[in-house]
Amino acid sequence: MASSTTSNMAFTRLTAAYASGRTRPLSWRRAQLDALRRLVMDNREDFVAAVAADLGKPAGETVLMELNLVADEARFVRNRLSVWAARHPKPMPWALQPAAGWTIAEPKGVVLVISPWNYPVLLALAPVADALTAGNAVCLKPSELAPNTARLLSELVPQYLDREAVCVVEGGPKETGDLLKAPFDHIFYTGGERVGKIVMKAAAEHLTPVTLELGGKSPCFVDGTADLNVAARRIAWGKFTNAGQTCVAPDYVLATPDVAERLAKRMAVAVTEFFGEHPQTSVDYGRIVNDRHMERLIGLLPAGTVPSAEPSSPLIKAASAVGAAVEMVGRRIGAGAAGDDTTAAVSAGRVVCGGTVDRKARYIAPTVLYGTSPDAPVMQEEIFGPILPILVVKDADEAIAFINGRPKPLAAYVFSRDRGTRLAFERRTSSGALGFDLPLGHLLSSRLPFGGVGASGMGTYHGKAGFDTFSHLKTVVAKPSFPDTLGLVYPPFDEAKRQLIELIAKLS
Repeated sequence: MASSTTSNMAFTRLTAAYASGRTRPLSWRRAQLDALRRLVMDNREDFVAAVAADLGKPAGETVLMELNLVADEARFVRNRLSVWAARHPKPMPWALQPAAGWTIAEPKGVVLVISPWNYPVLLALAPVADALTAGNAVCLKPSELAPNTARLLSELVPQYLDREAVCVVEGGPKETGDLLKAPFDHIFYTGGERVGKIVMKAAAEHLTPVTLELGGKSPCFVDGTADLNVAARRIAWGKFTNAGQTCVAPDYVLATPDVAERLAKRMAVAVTEFFGEHPQTSVDYGRIVNDRHMERLIGLLPAGTVPSAEPSSPLIKAASAVGAAVEMVGRRIGAGAAGDDTTAAVSAGRVVCGGTVDRKARYIAPTVLYGTSPDAPVMQEEIFGPILPILVVKDADEAIAFINGRPKPLAAYVFSRDRGTRLAFERRTSSGALGFDLPLGHLLSSRLPFGGVGASGMGTYHGKAGFDTFSHLKTVVAKPSFPDTLGLVYPPFDEAKRQLIELIAKLS
């Protein structure tokens, strides 16, 4: 795929634009944010068509979860820009008086935004909005796995935004690699952990700061105090939006024995309410991005669920899913942890709903698995698809131990009305975000920082957090020449000055 702008030319042009000072005035930033908002709103139908061609994503999802969020982010940061960019006075110690101190946010310079395929508009343009708010020149590298959206972005961005200071570079790994060789002033990457390490290694060559928005297995805990009808619907919505291809979607559920099976059945009901008896015919349900991810996800389904067939075969129905799944000898995670010597057989779980695929259409039905064991293949990697395993745990303590024994997730969700349980998750687990009775909520707000921790990423954005990420917070101090009170501590240090220094130390 030919680049709309070659990597070297892009960096050179952006560097010249930033050096000219054109991106610094607040008027320029506001104009770019207004134009960015018009870009997504004027071309709504084109974006809907492009995302549908790339992902099979429903129009409503694209508008609600991508276009509207970009427009909201651009409006939110624009309206607060003058306050964020202003001087912020800071008190100075009395020993330096008379003196003044303040901080001011300055642009980092020329920044690179590398976006993923799963939300190809939102995760491309929302970081760009934050970078423009901070006054940077911006190079956007959209994902080659969403080629129609990438092409549309490369066509529209020069029409709406300052083409000297903002550009789009299309292409695949080669173009991304070429961009990473340039000494950008900040790199913002959204995607998987493997490429995240490559980005960070390349950034280290130039000591370039990075923001990594990665992923991981985001857990969801449900206990007997939760409203199961509400929990089932909200978890199903959070999981099966974009066919499960959301970085902060619930990856698996940890449920206590009194509610686990009932929750699984109610989630099956919720799936039917959302997408009908045959989700493949629903206009509100998406598709898997490509054949490679399709085969990876099929490999995570219970053995025997998907009969052997040619890749071009028609709809493959689950064949005796309950019998095909290996029944667990013990369904509780960590059996033996509390004196129980029973061990659990490795099981992907019993299919409660879904389990059907159509390779040719890149369709996997919304699938809920009940009784999955921790050692099952579906629990060894981020699922990033419409498969939701439900594991049984004794209580919240066991769920917390299970979560803490694994890499820190991008998000965690808790459905419990017990205050002690909520506090335990808030204080004893670490995740990029924590949601009580609500998945995806933090993704939808410009007022809340969004980001990961540990293996799920570093750095945050959205709103003020995004402005801070793409800014350097510079400290400024000023002291008048008269009176020159520093003369009191200039050398040579006689006895009087030594006593004065000691007094200053005691008063500090």
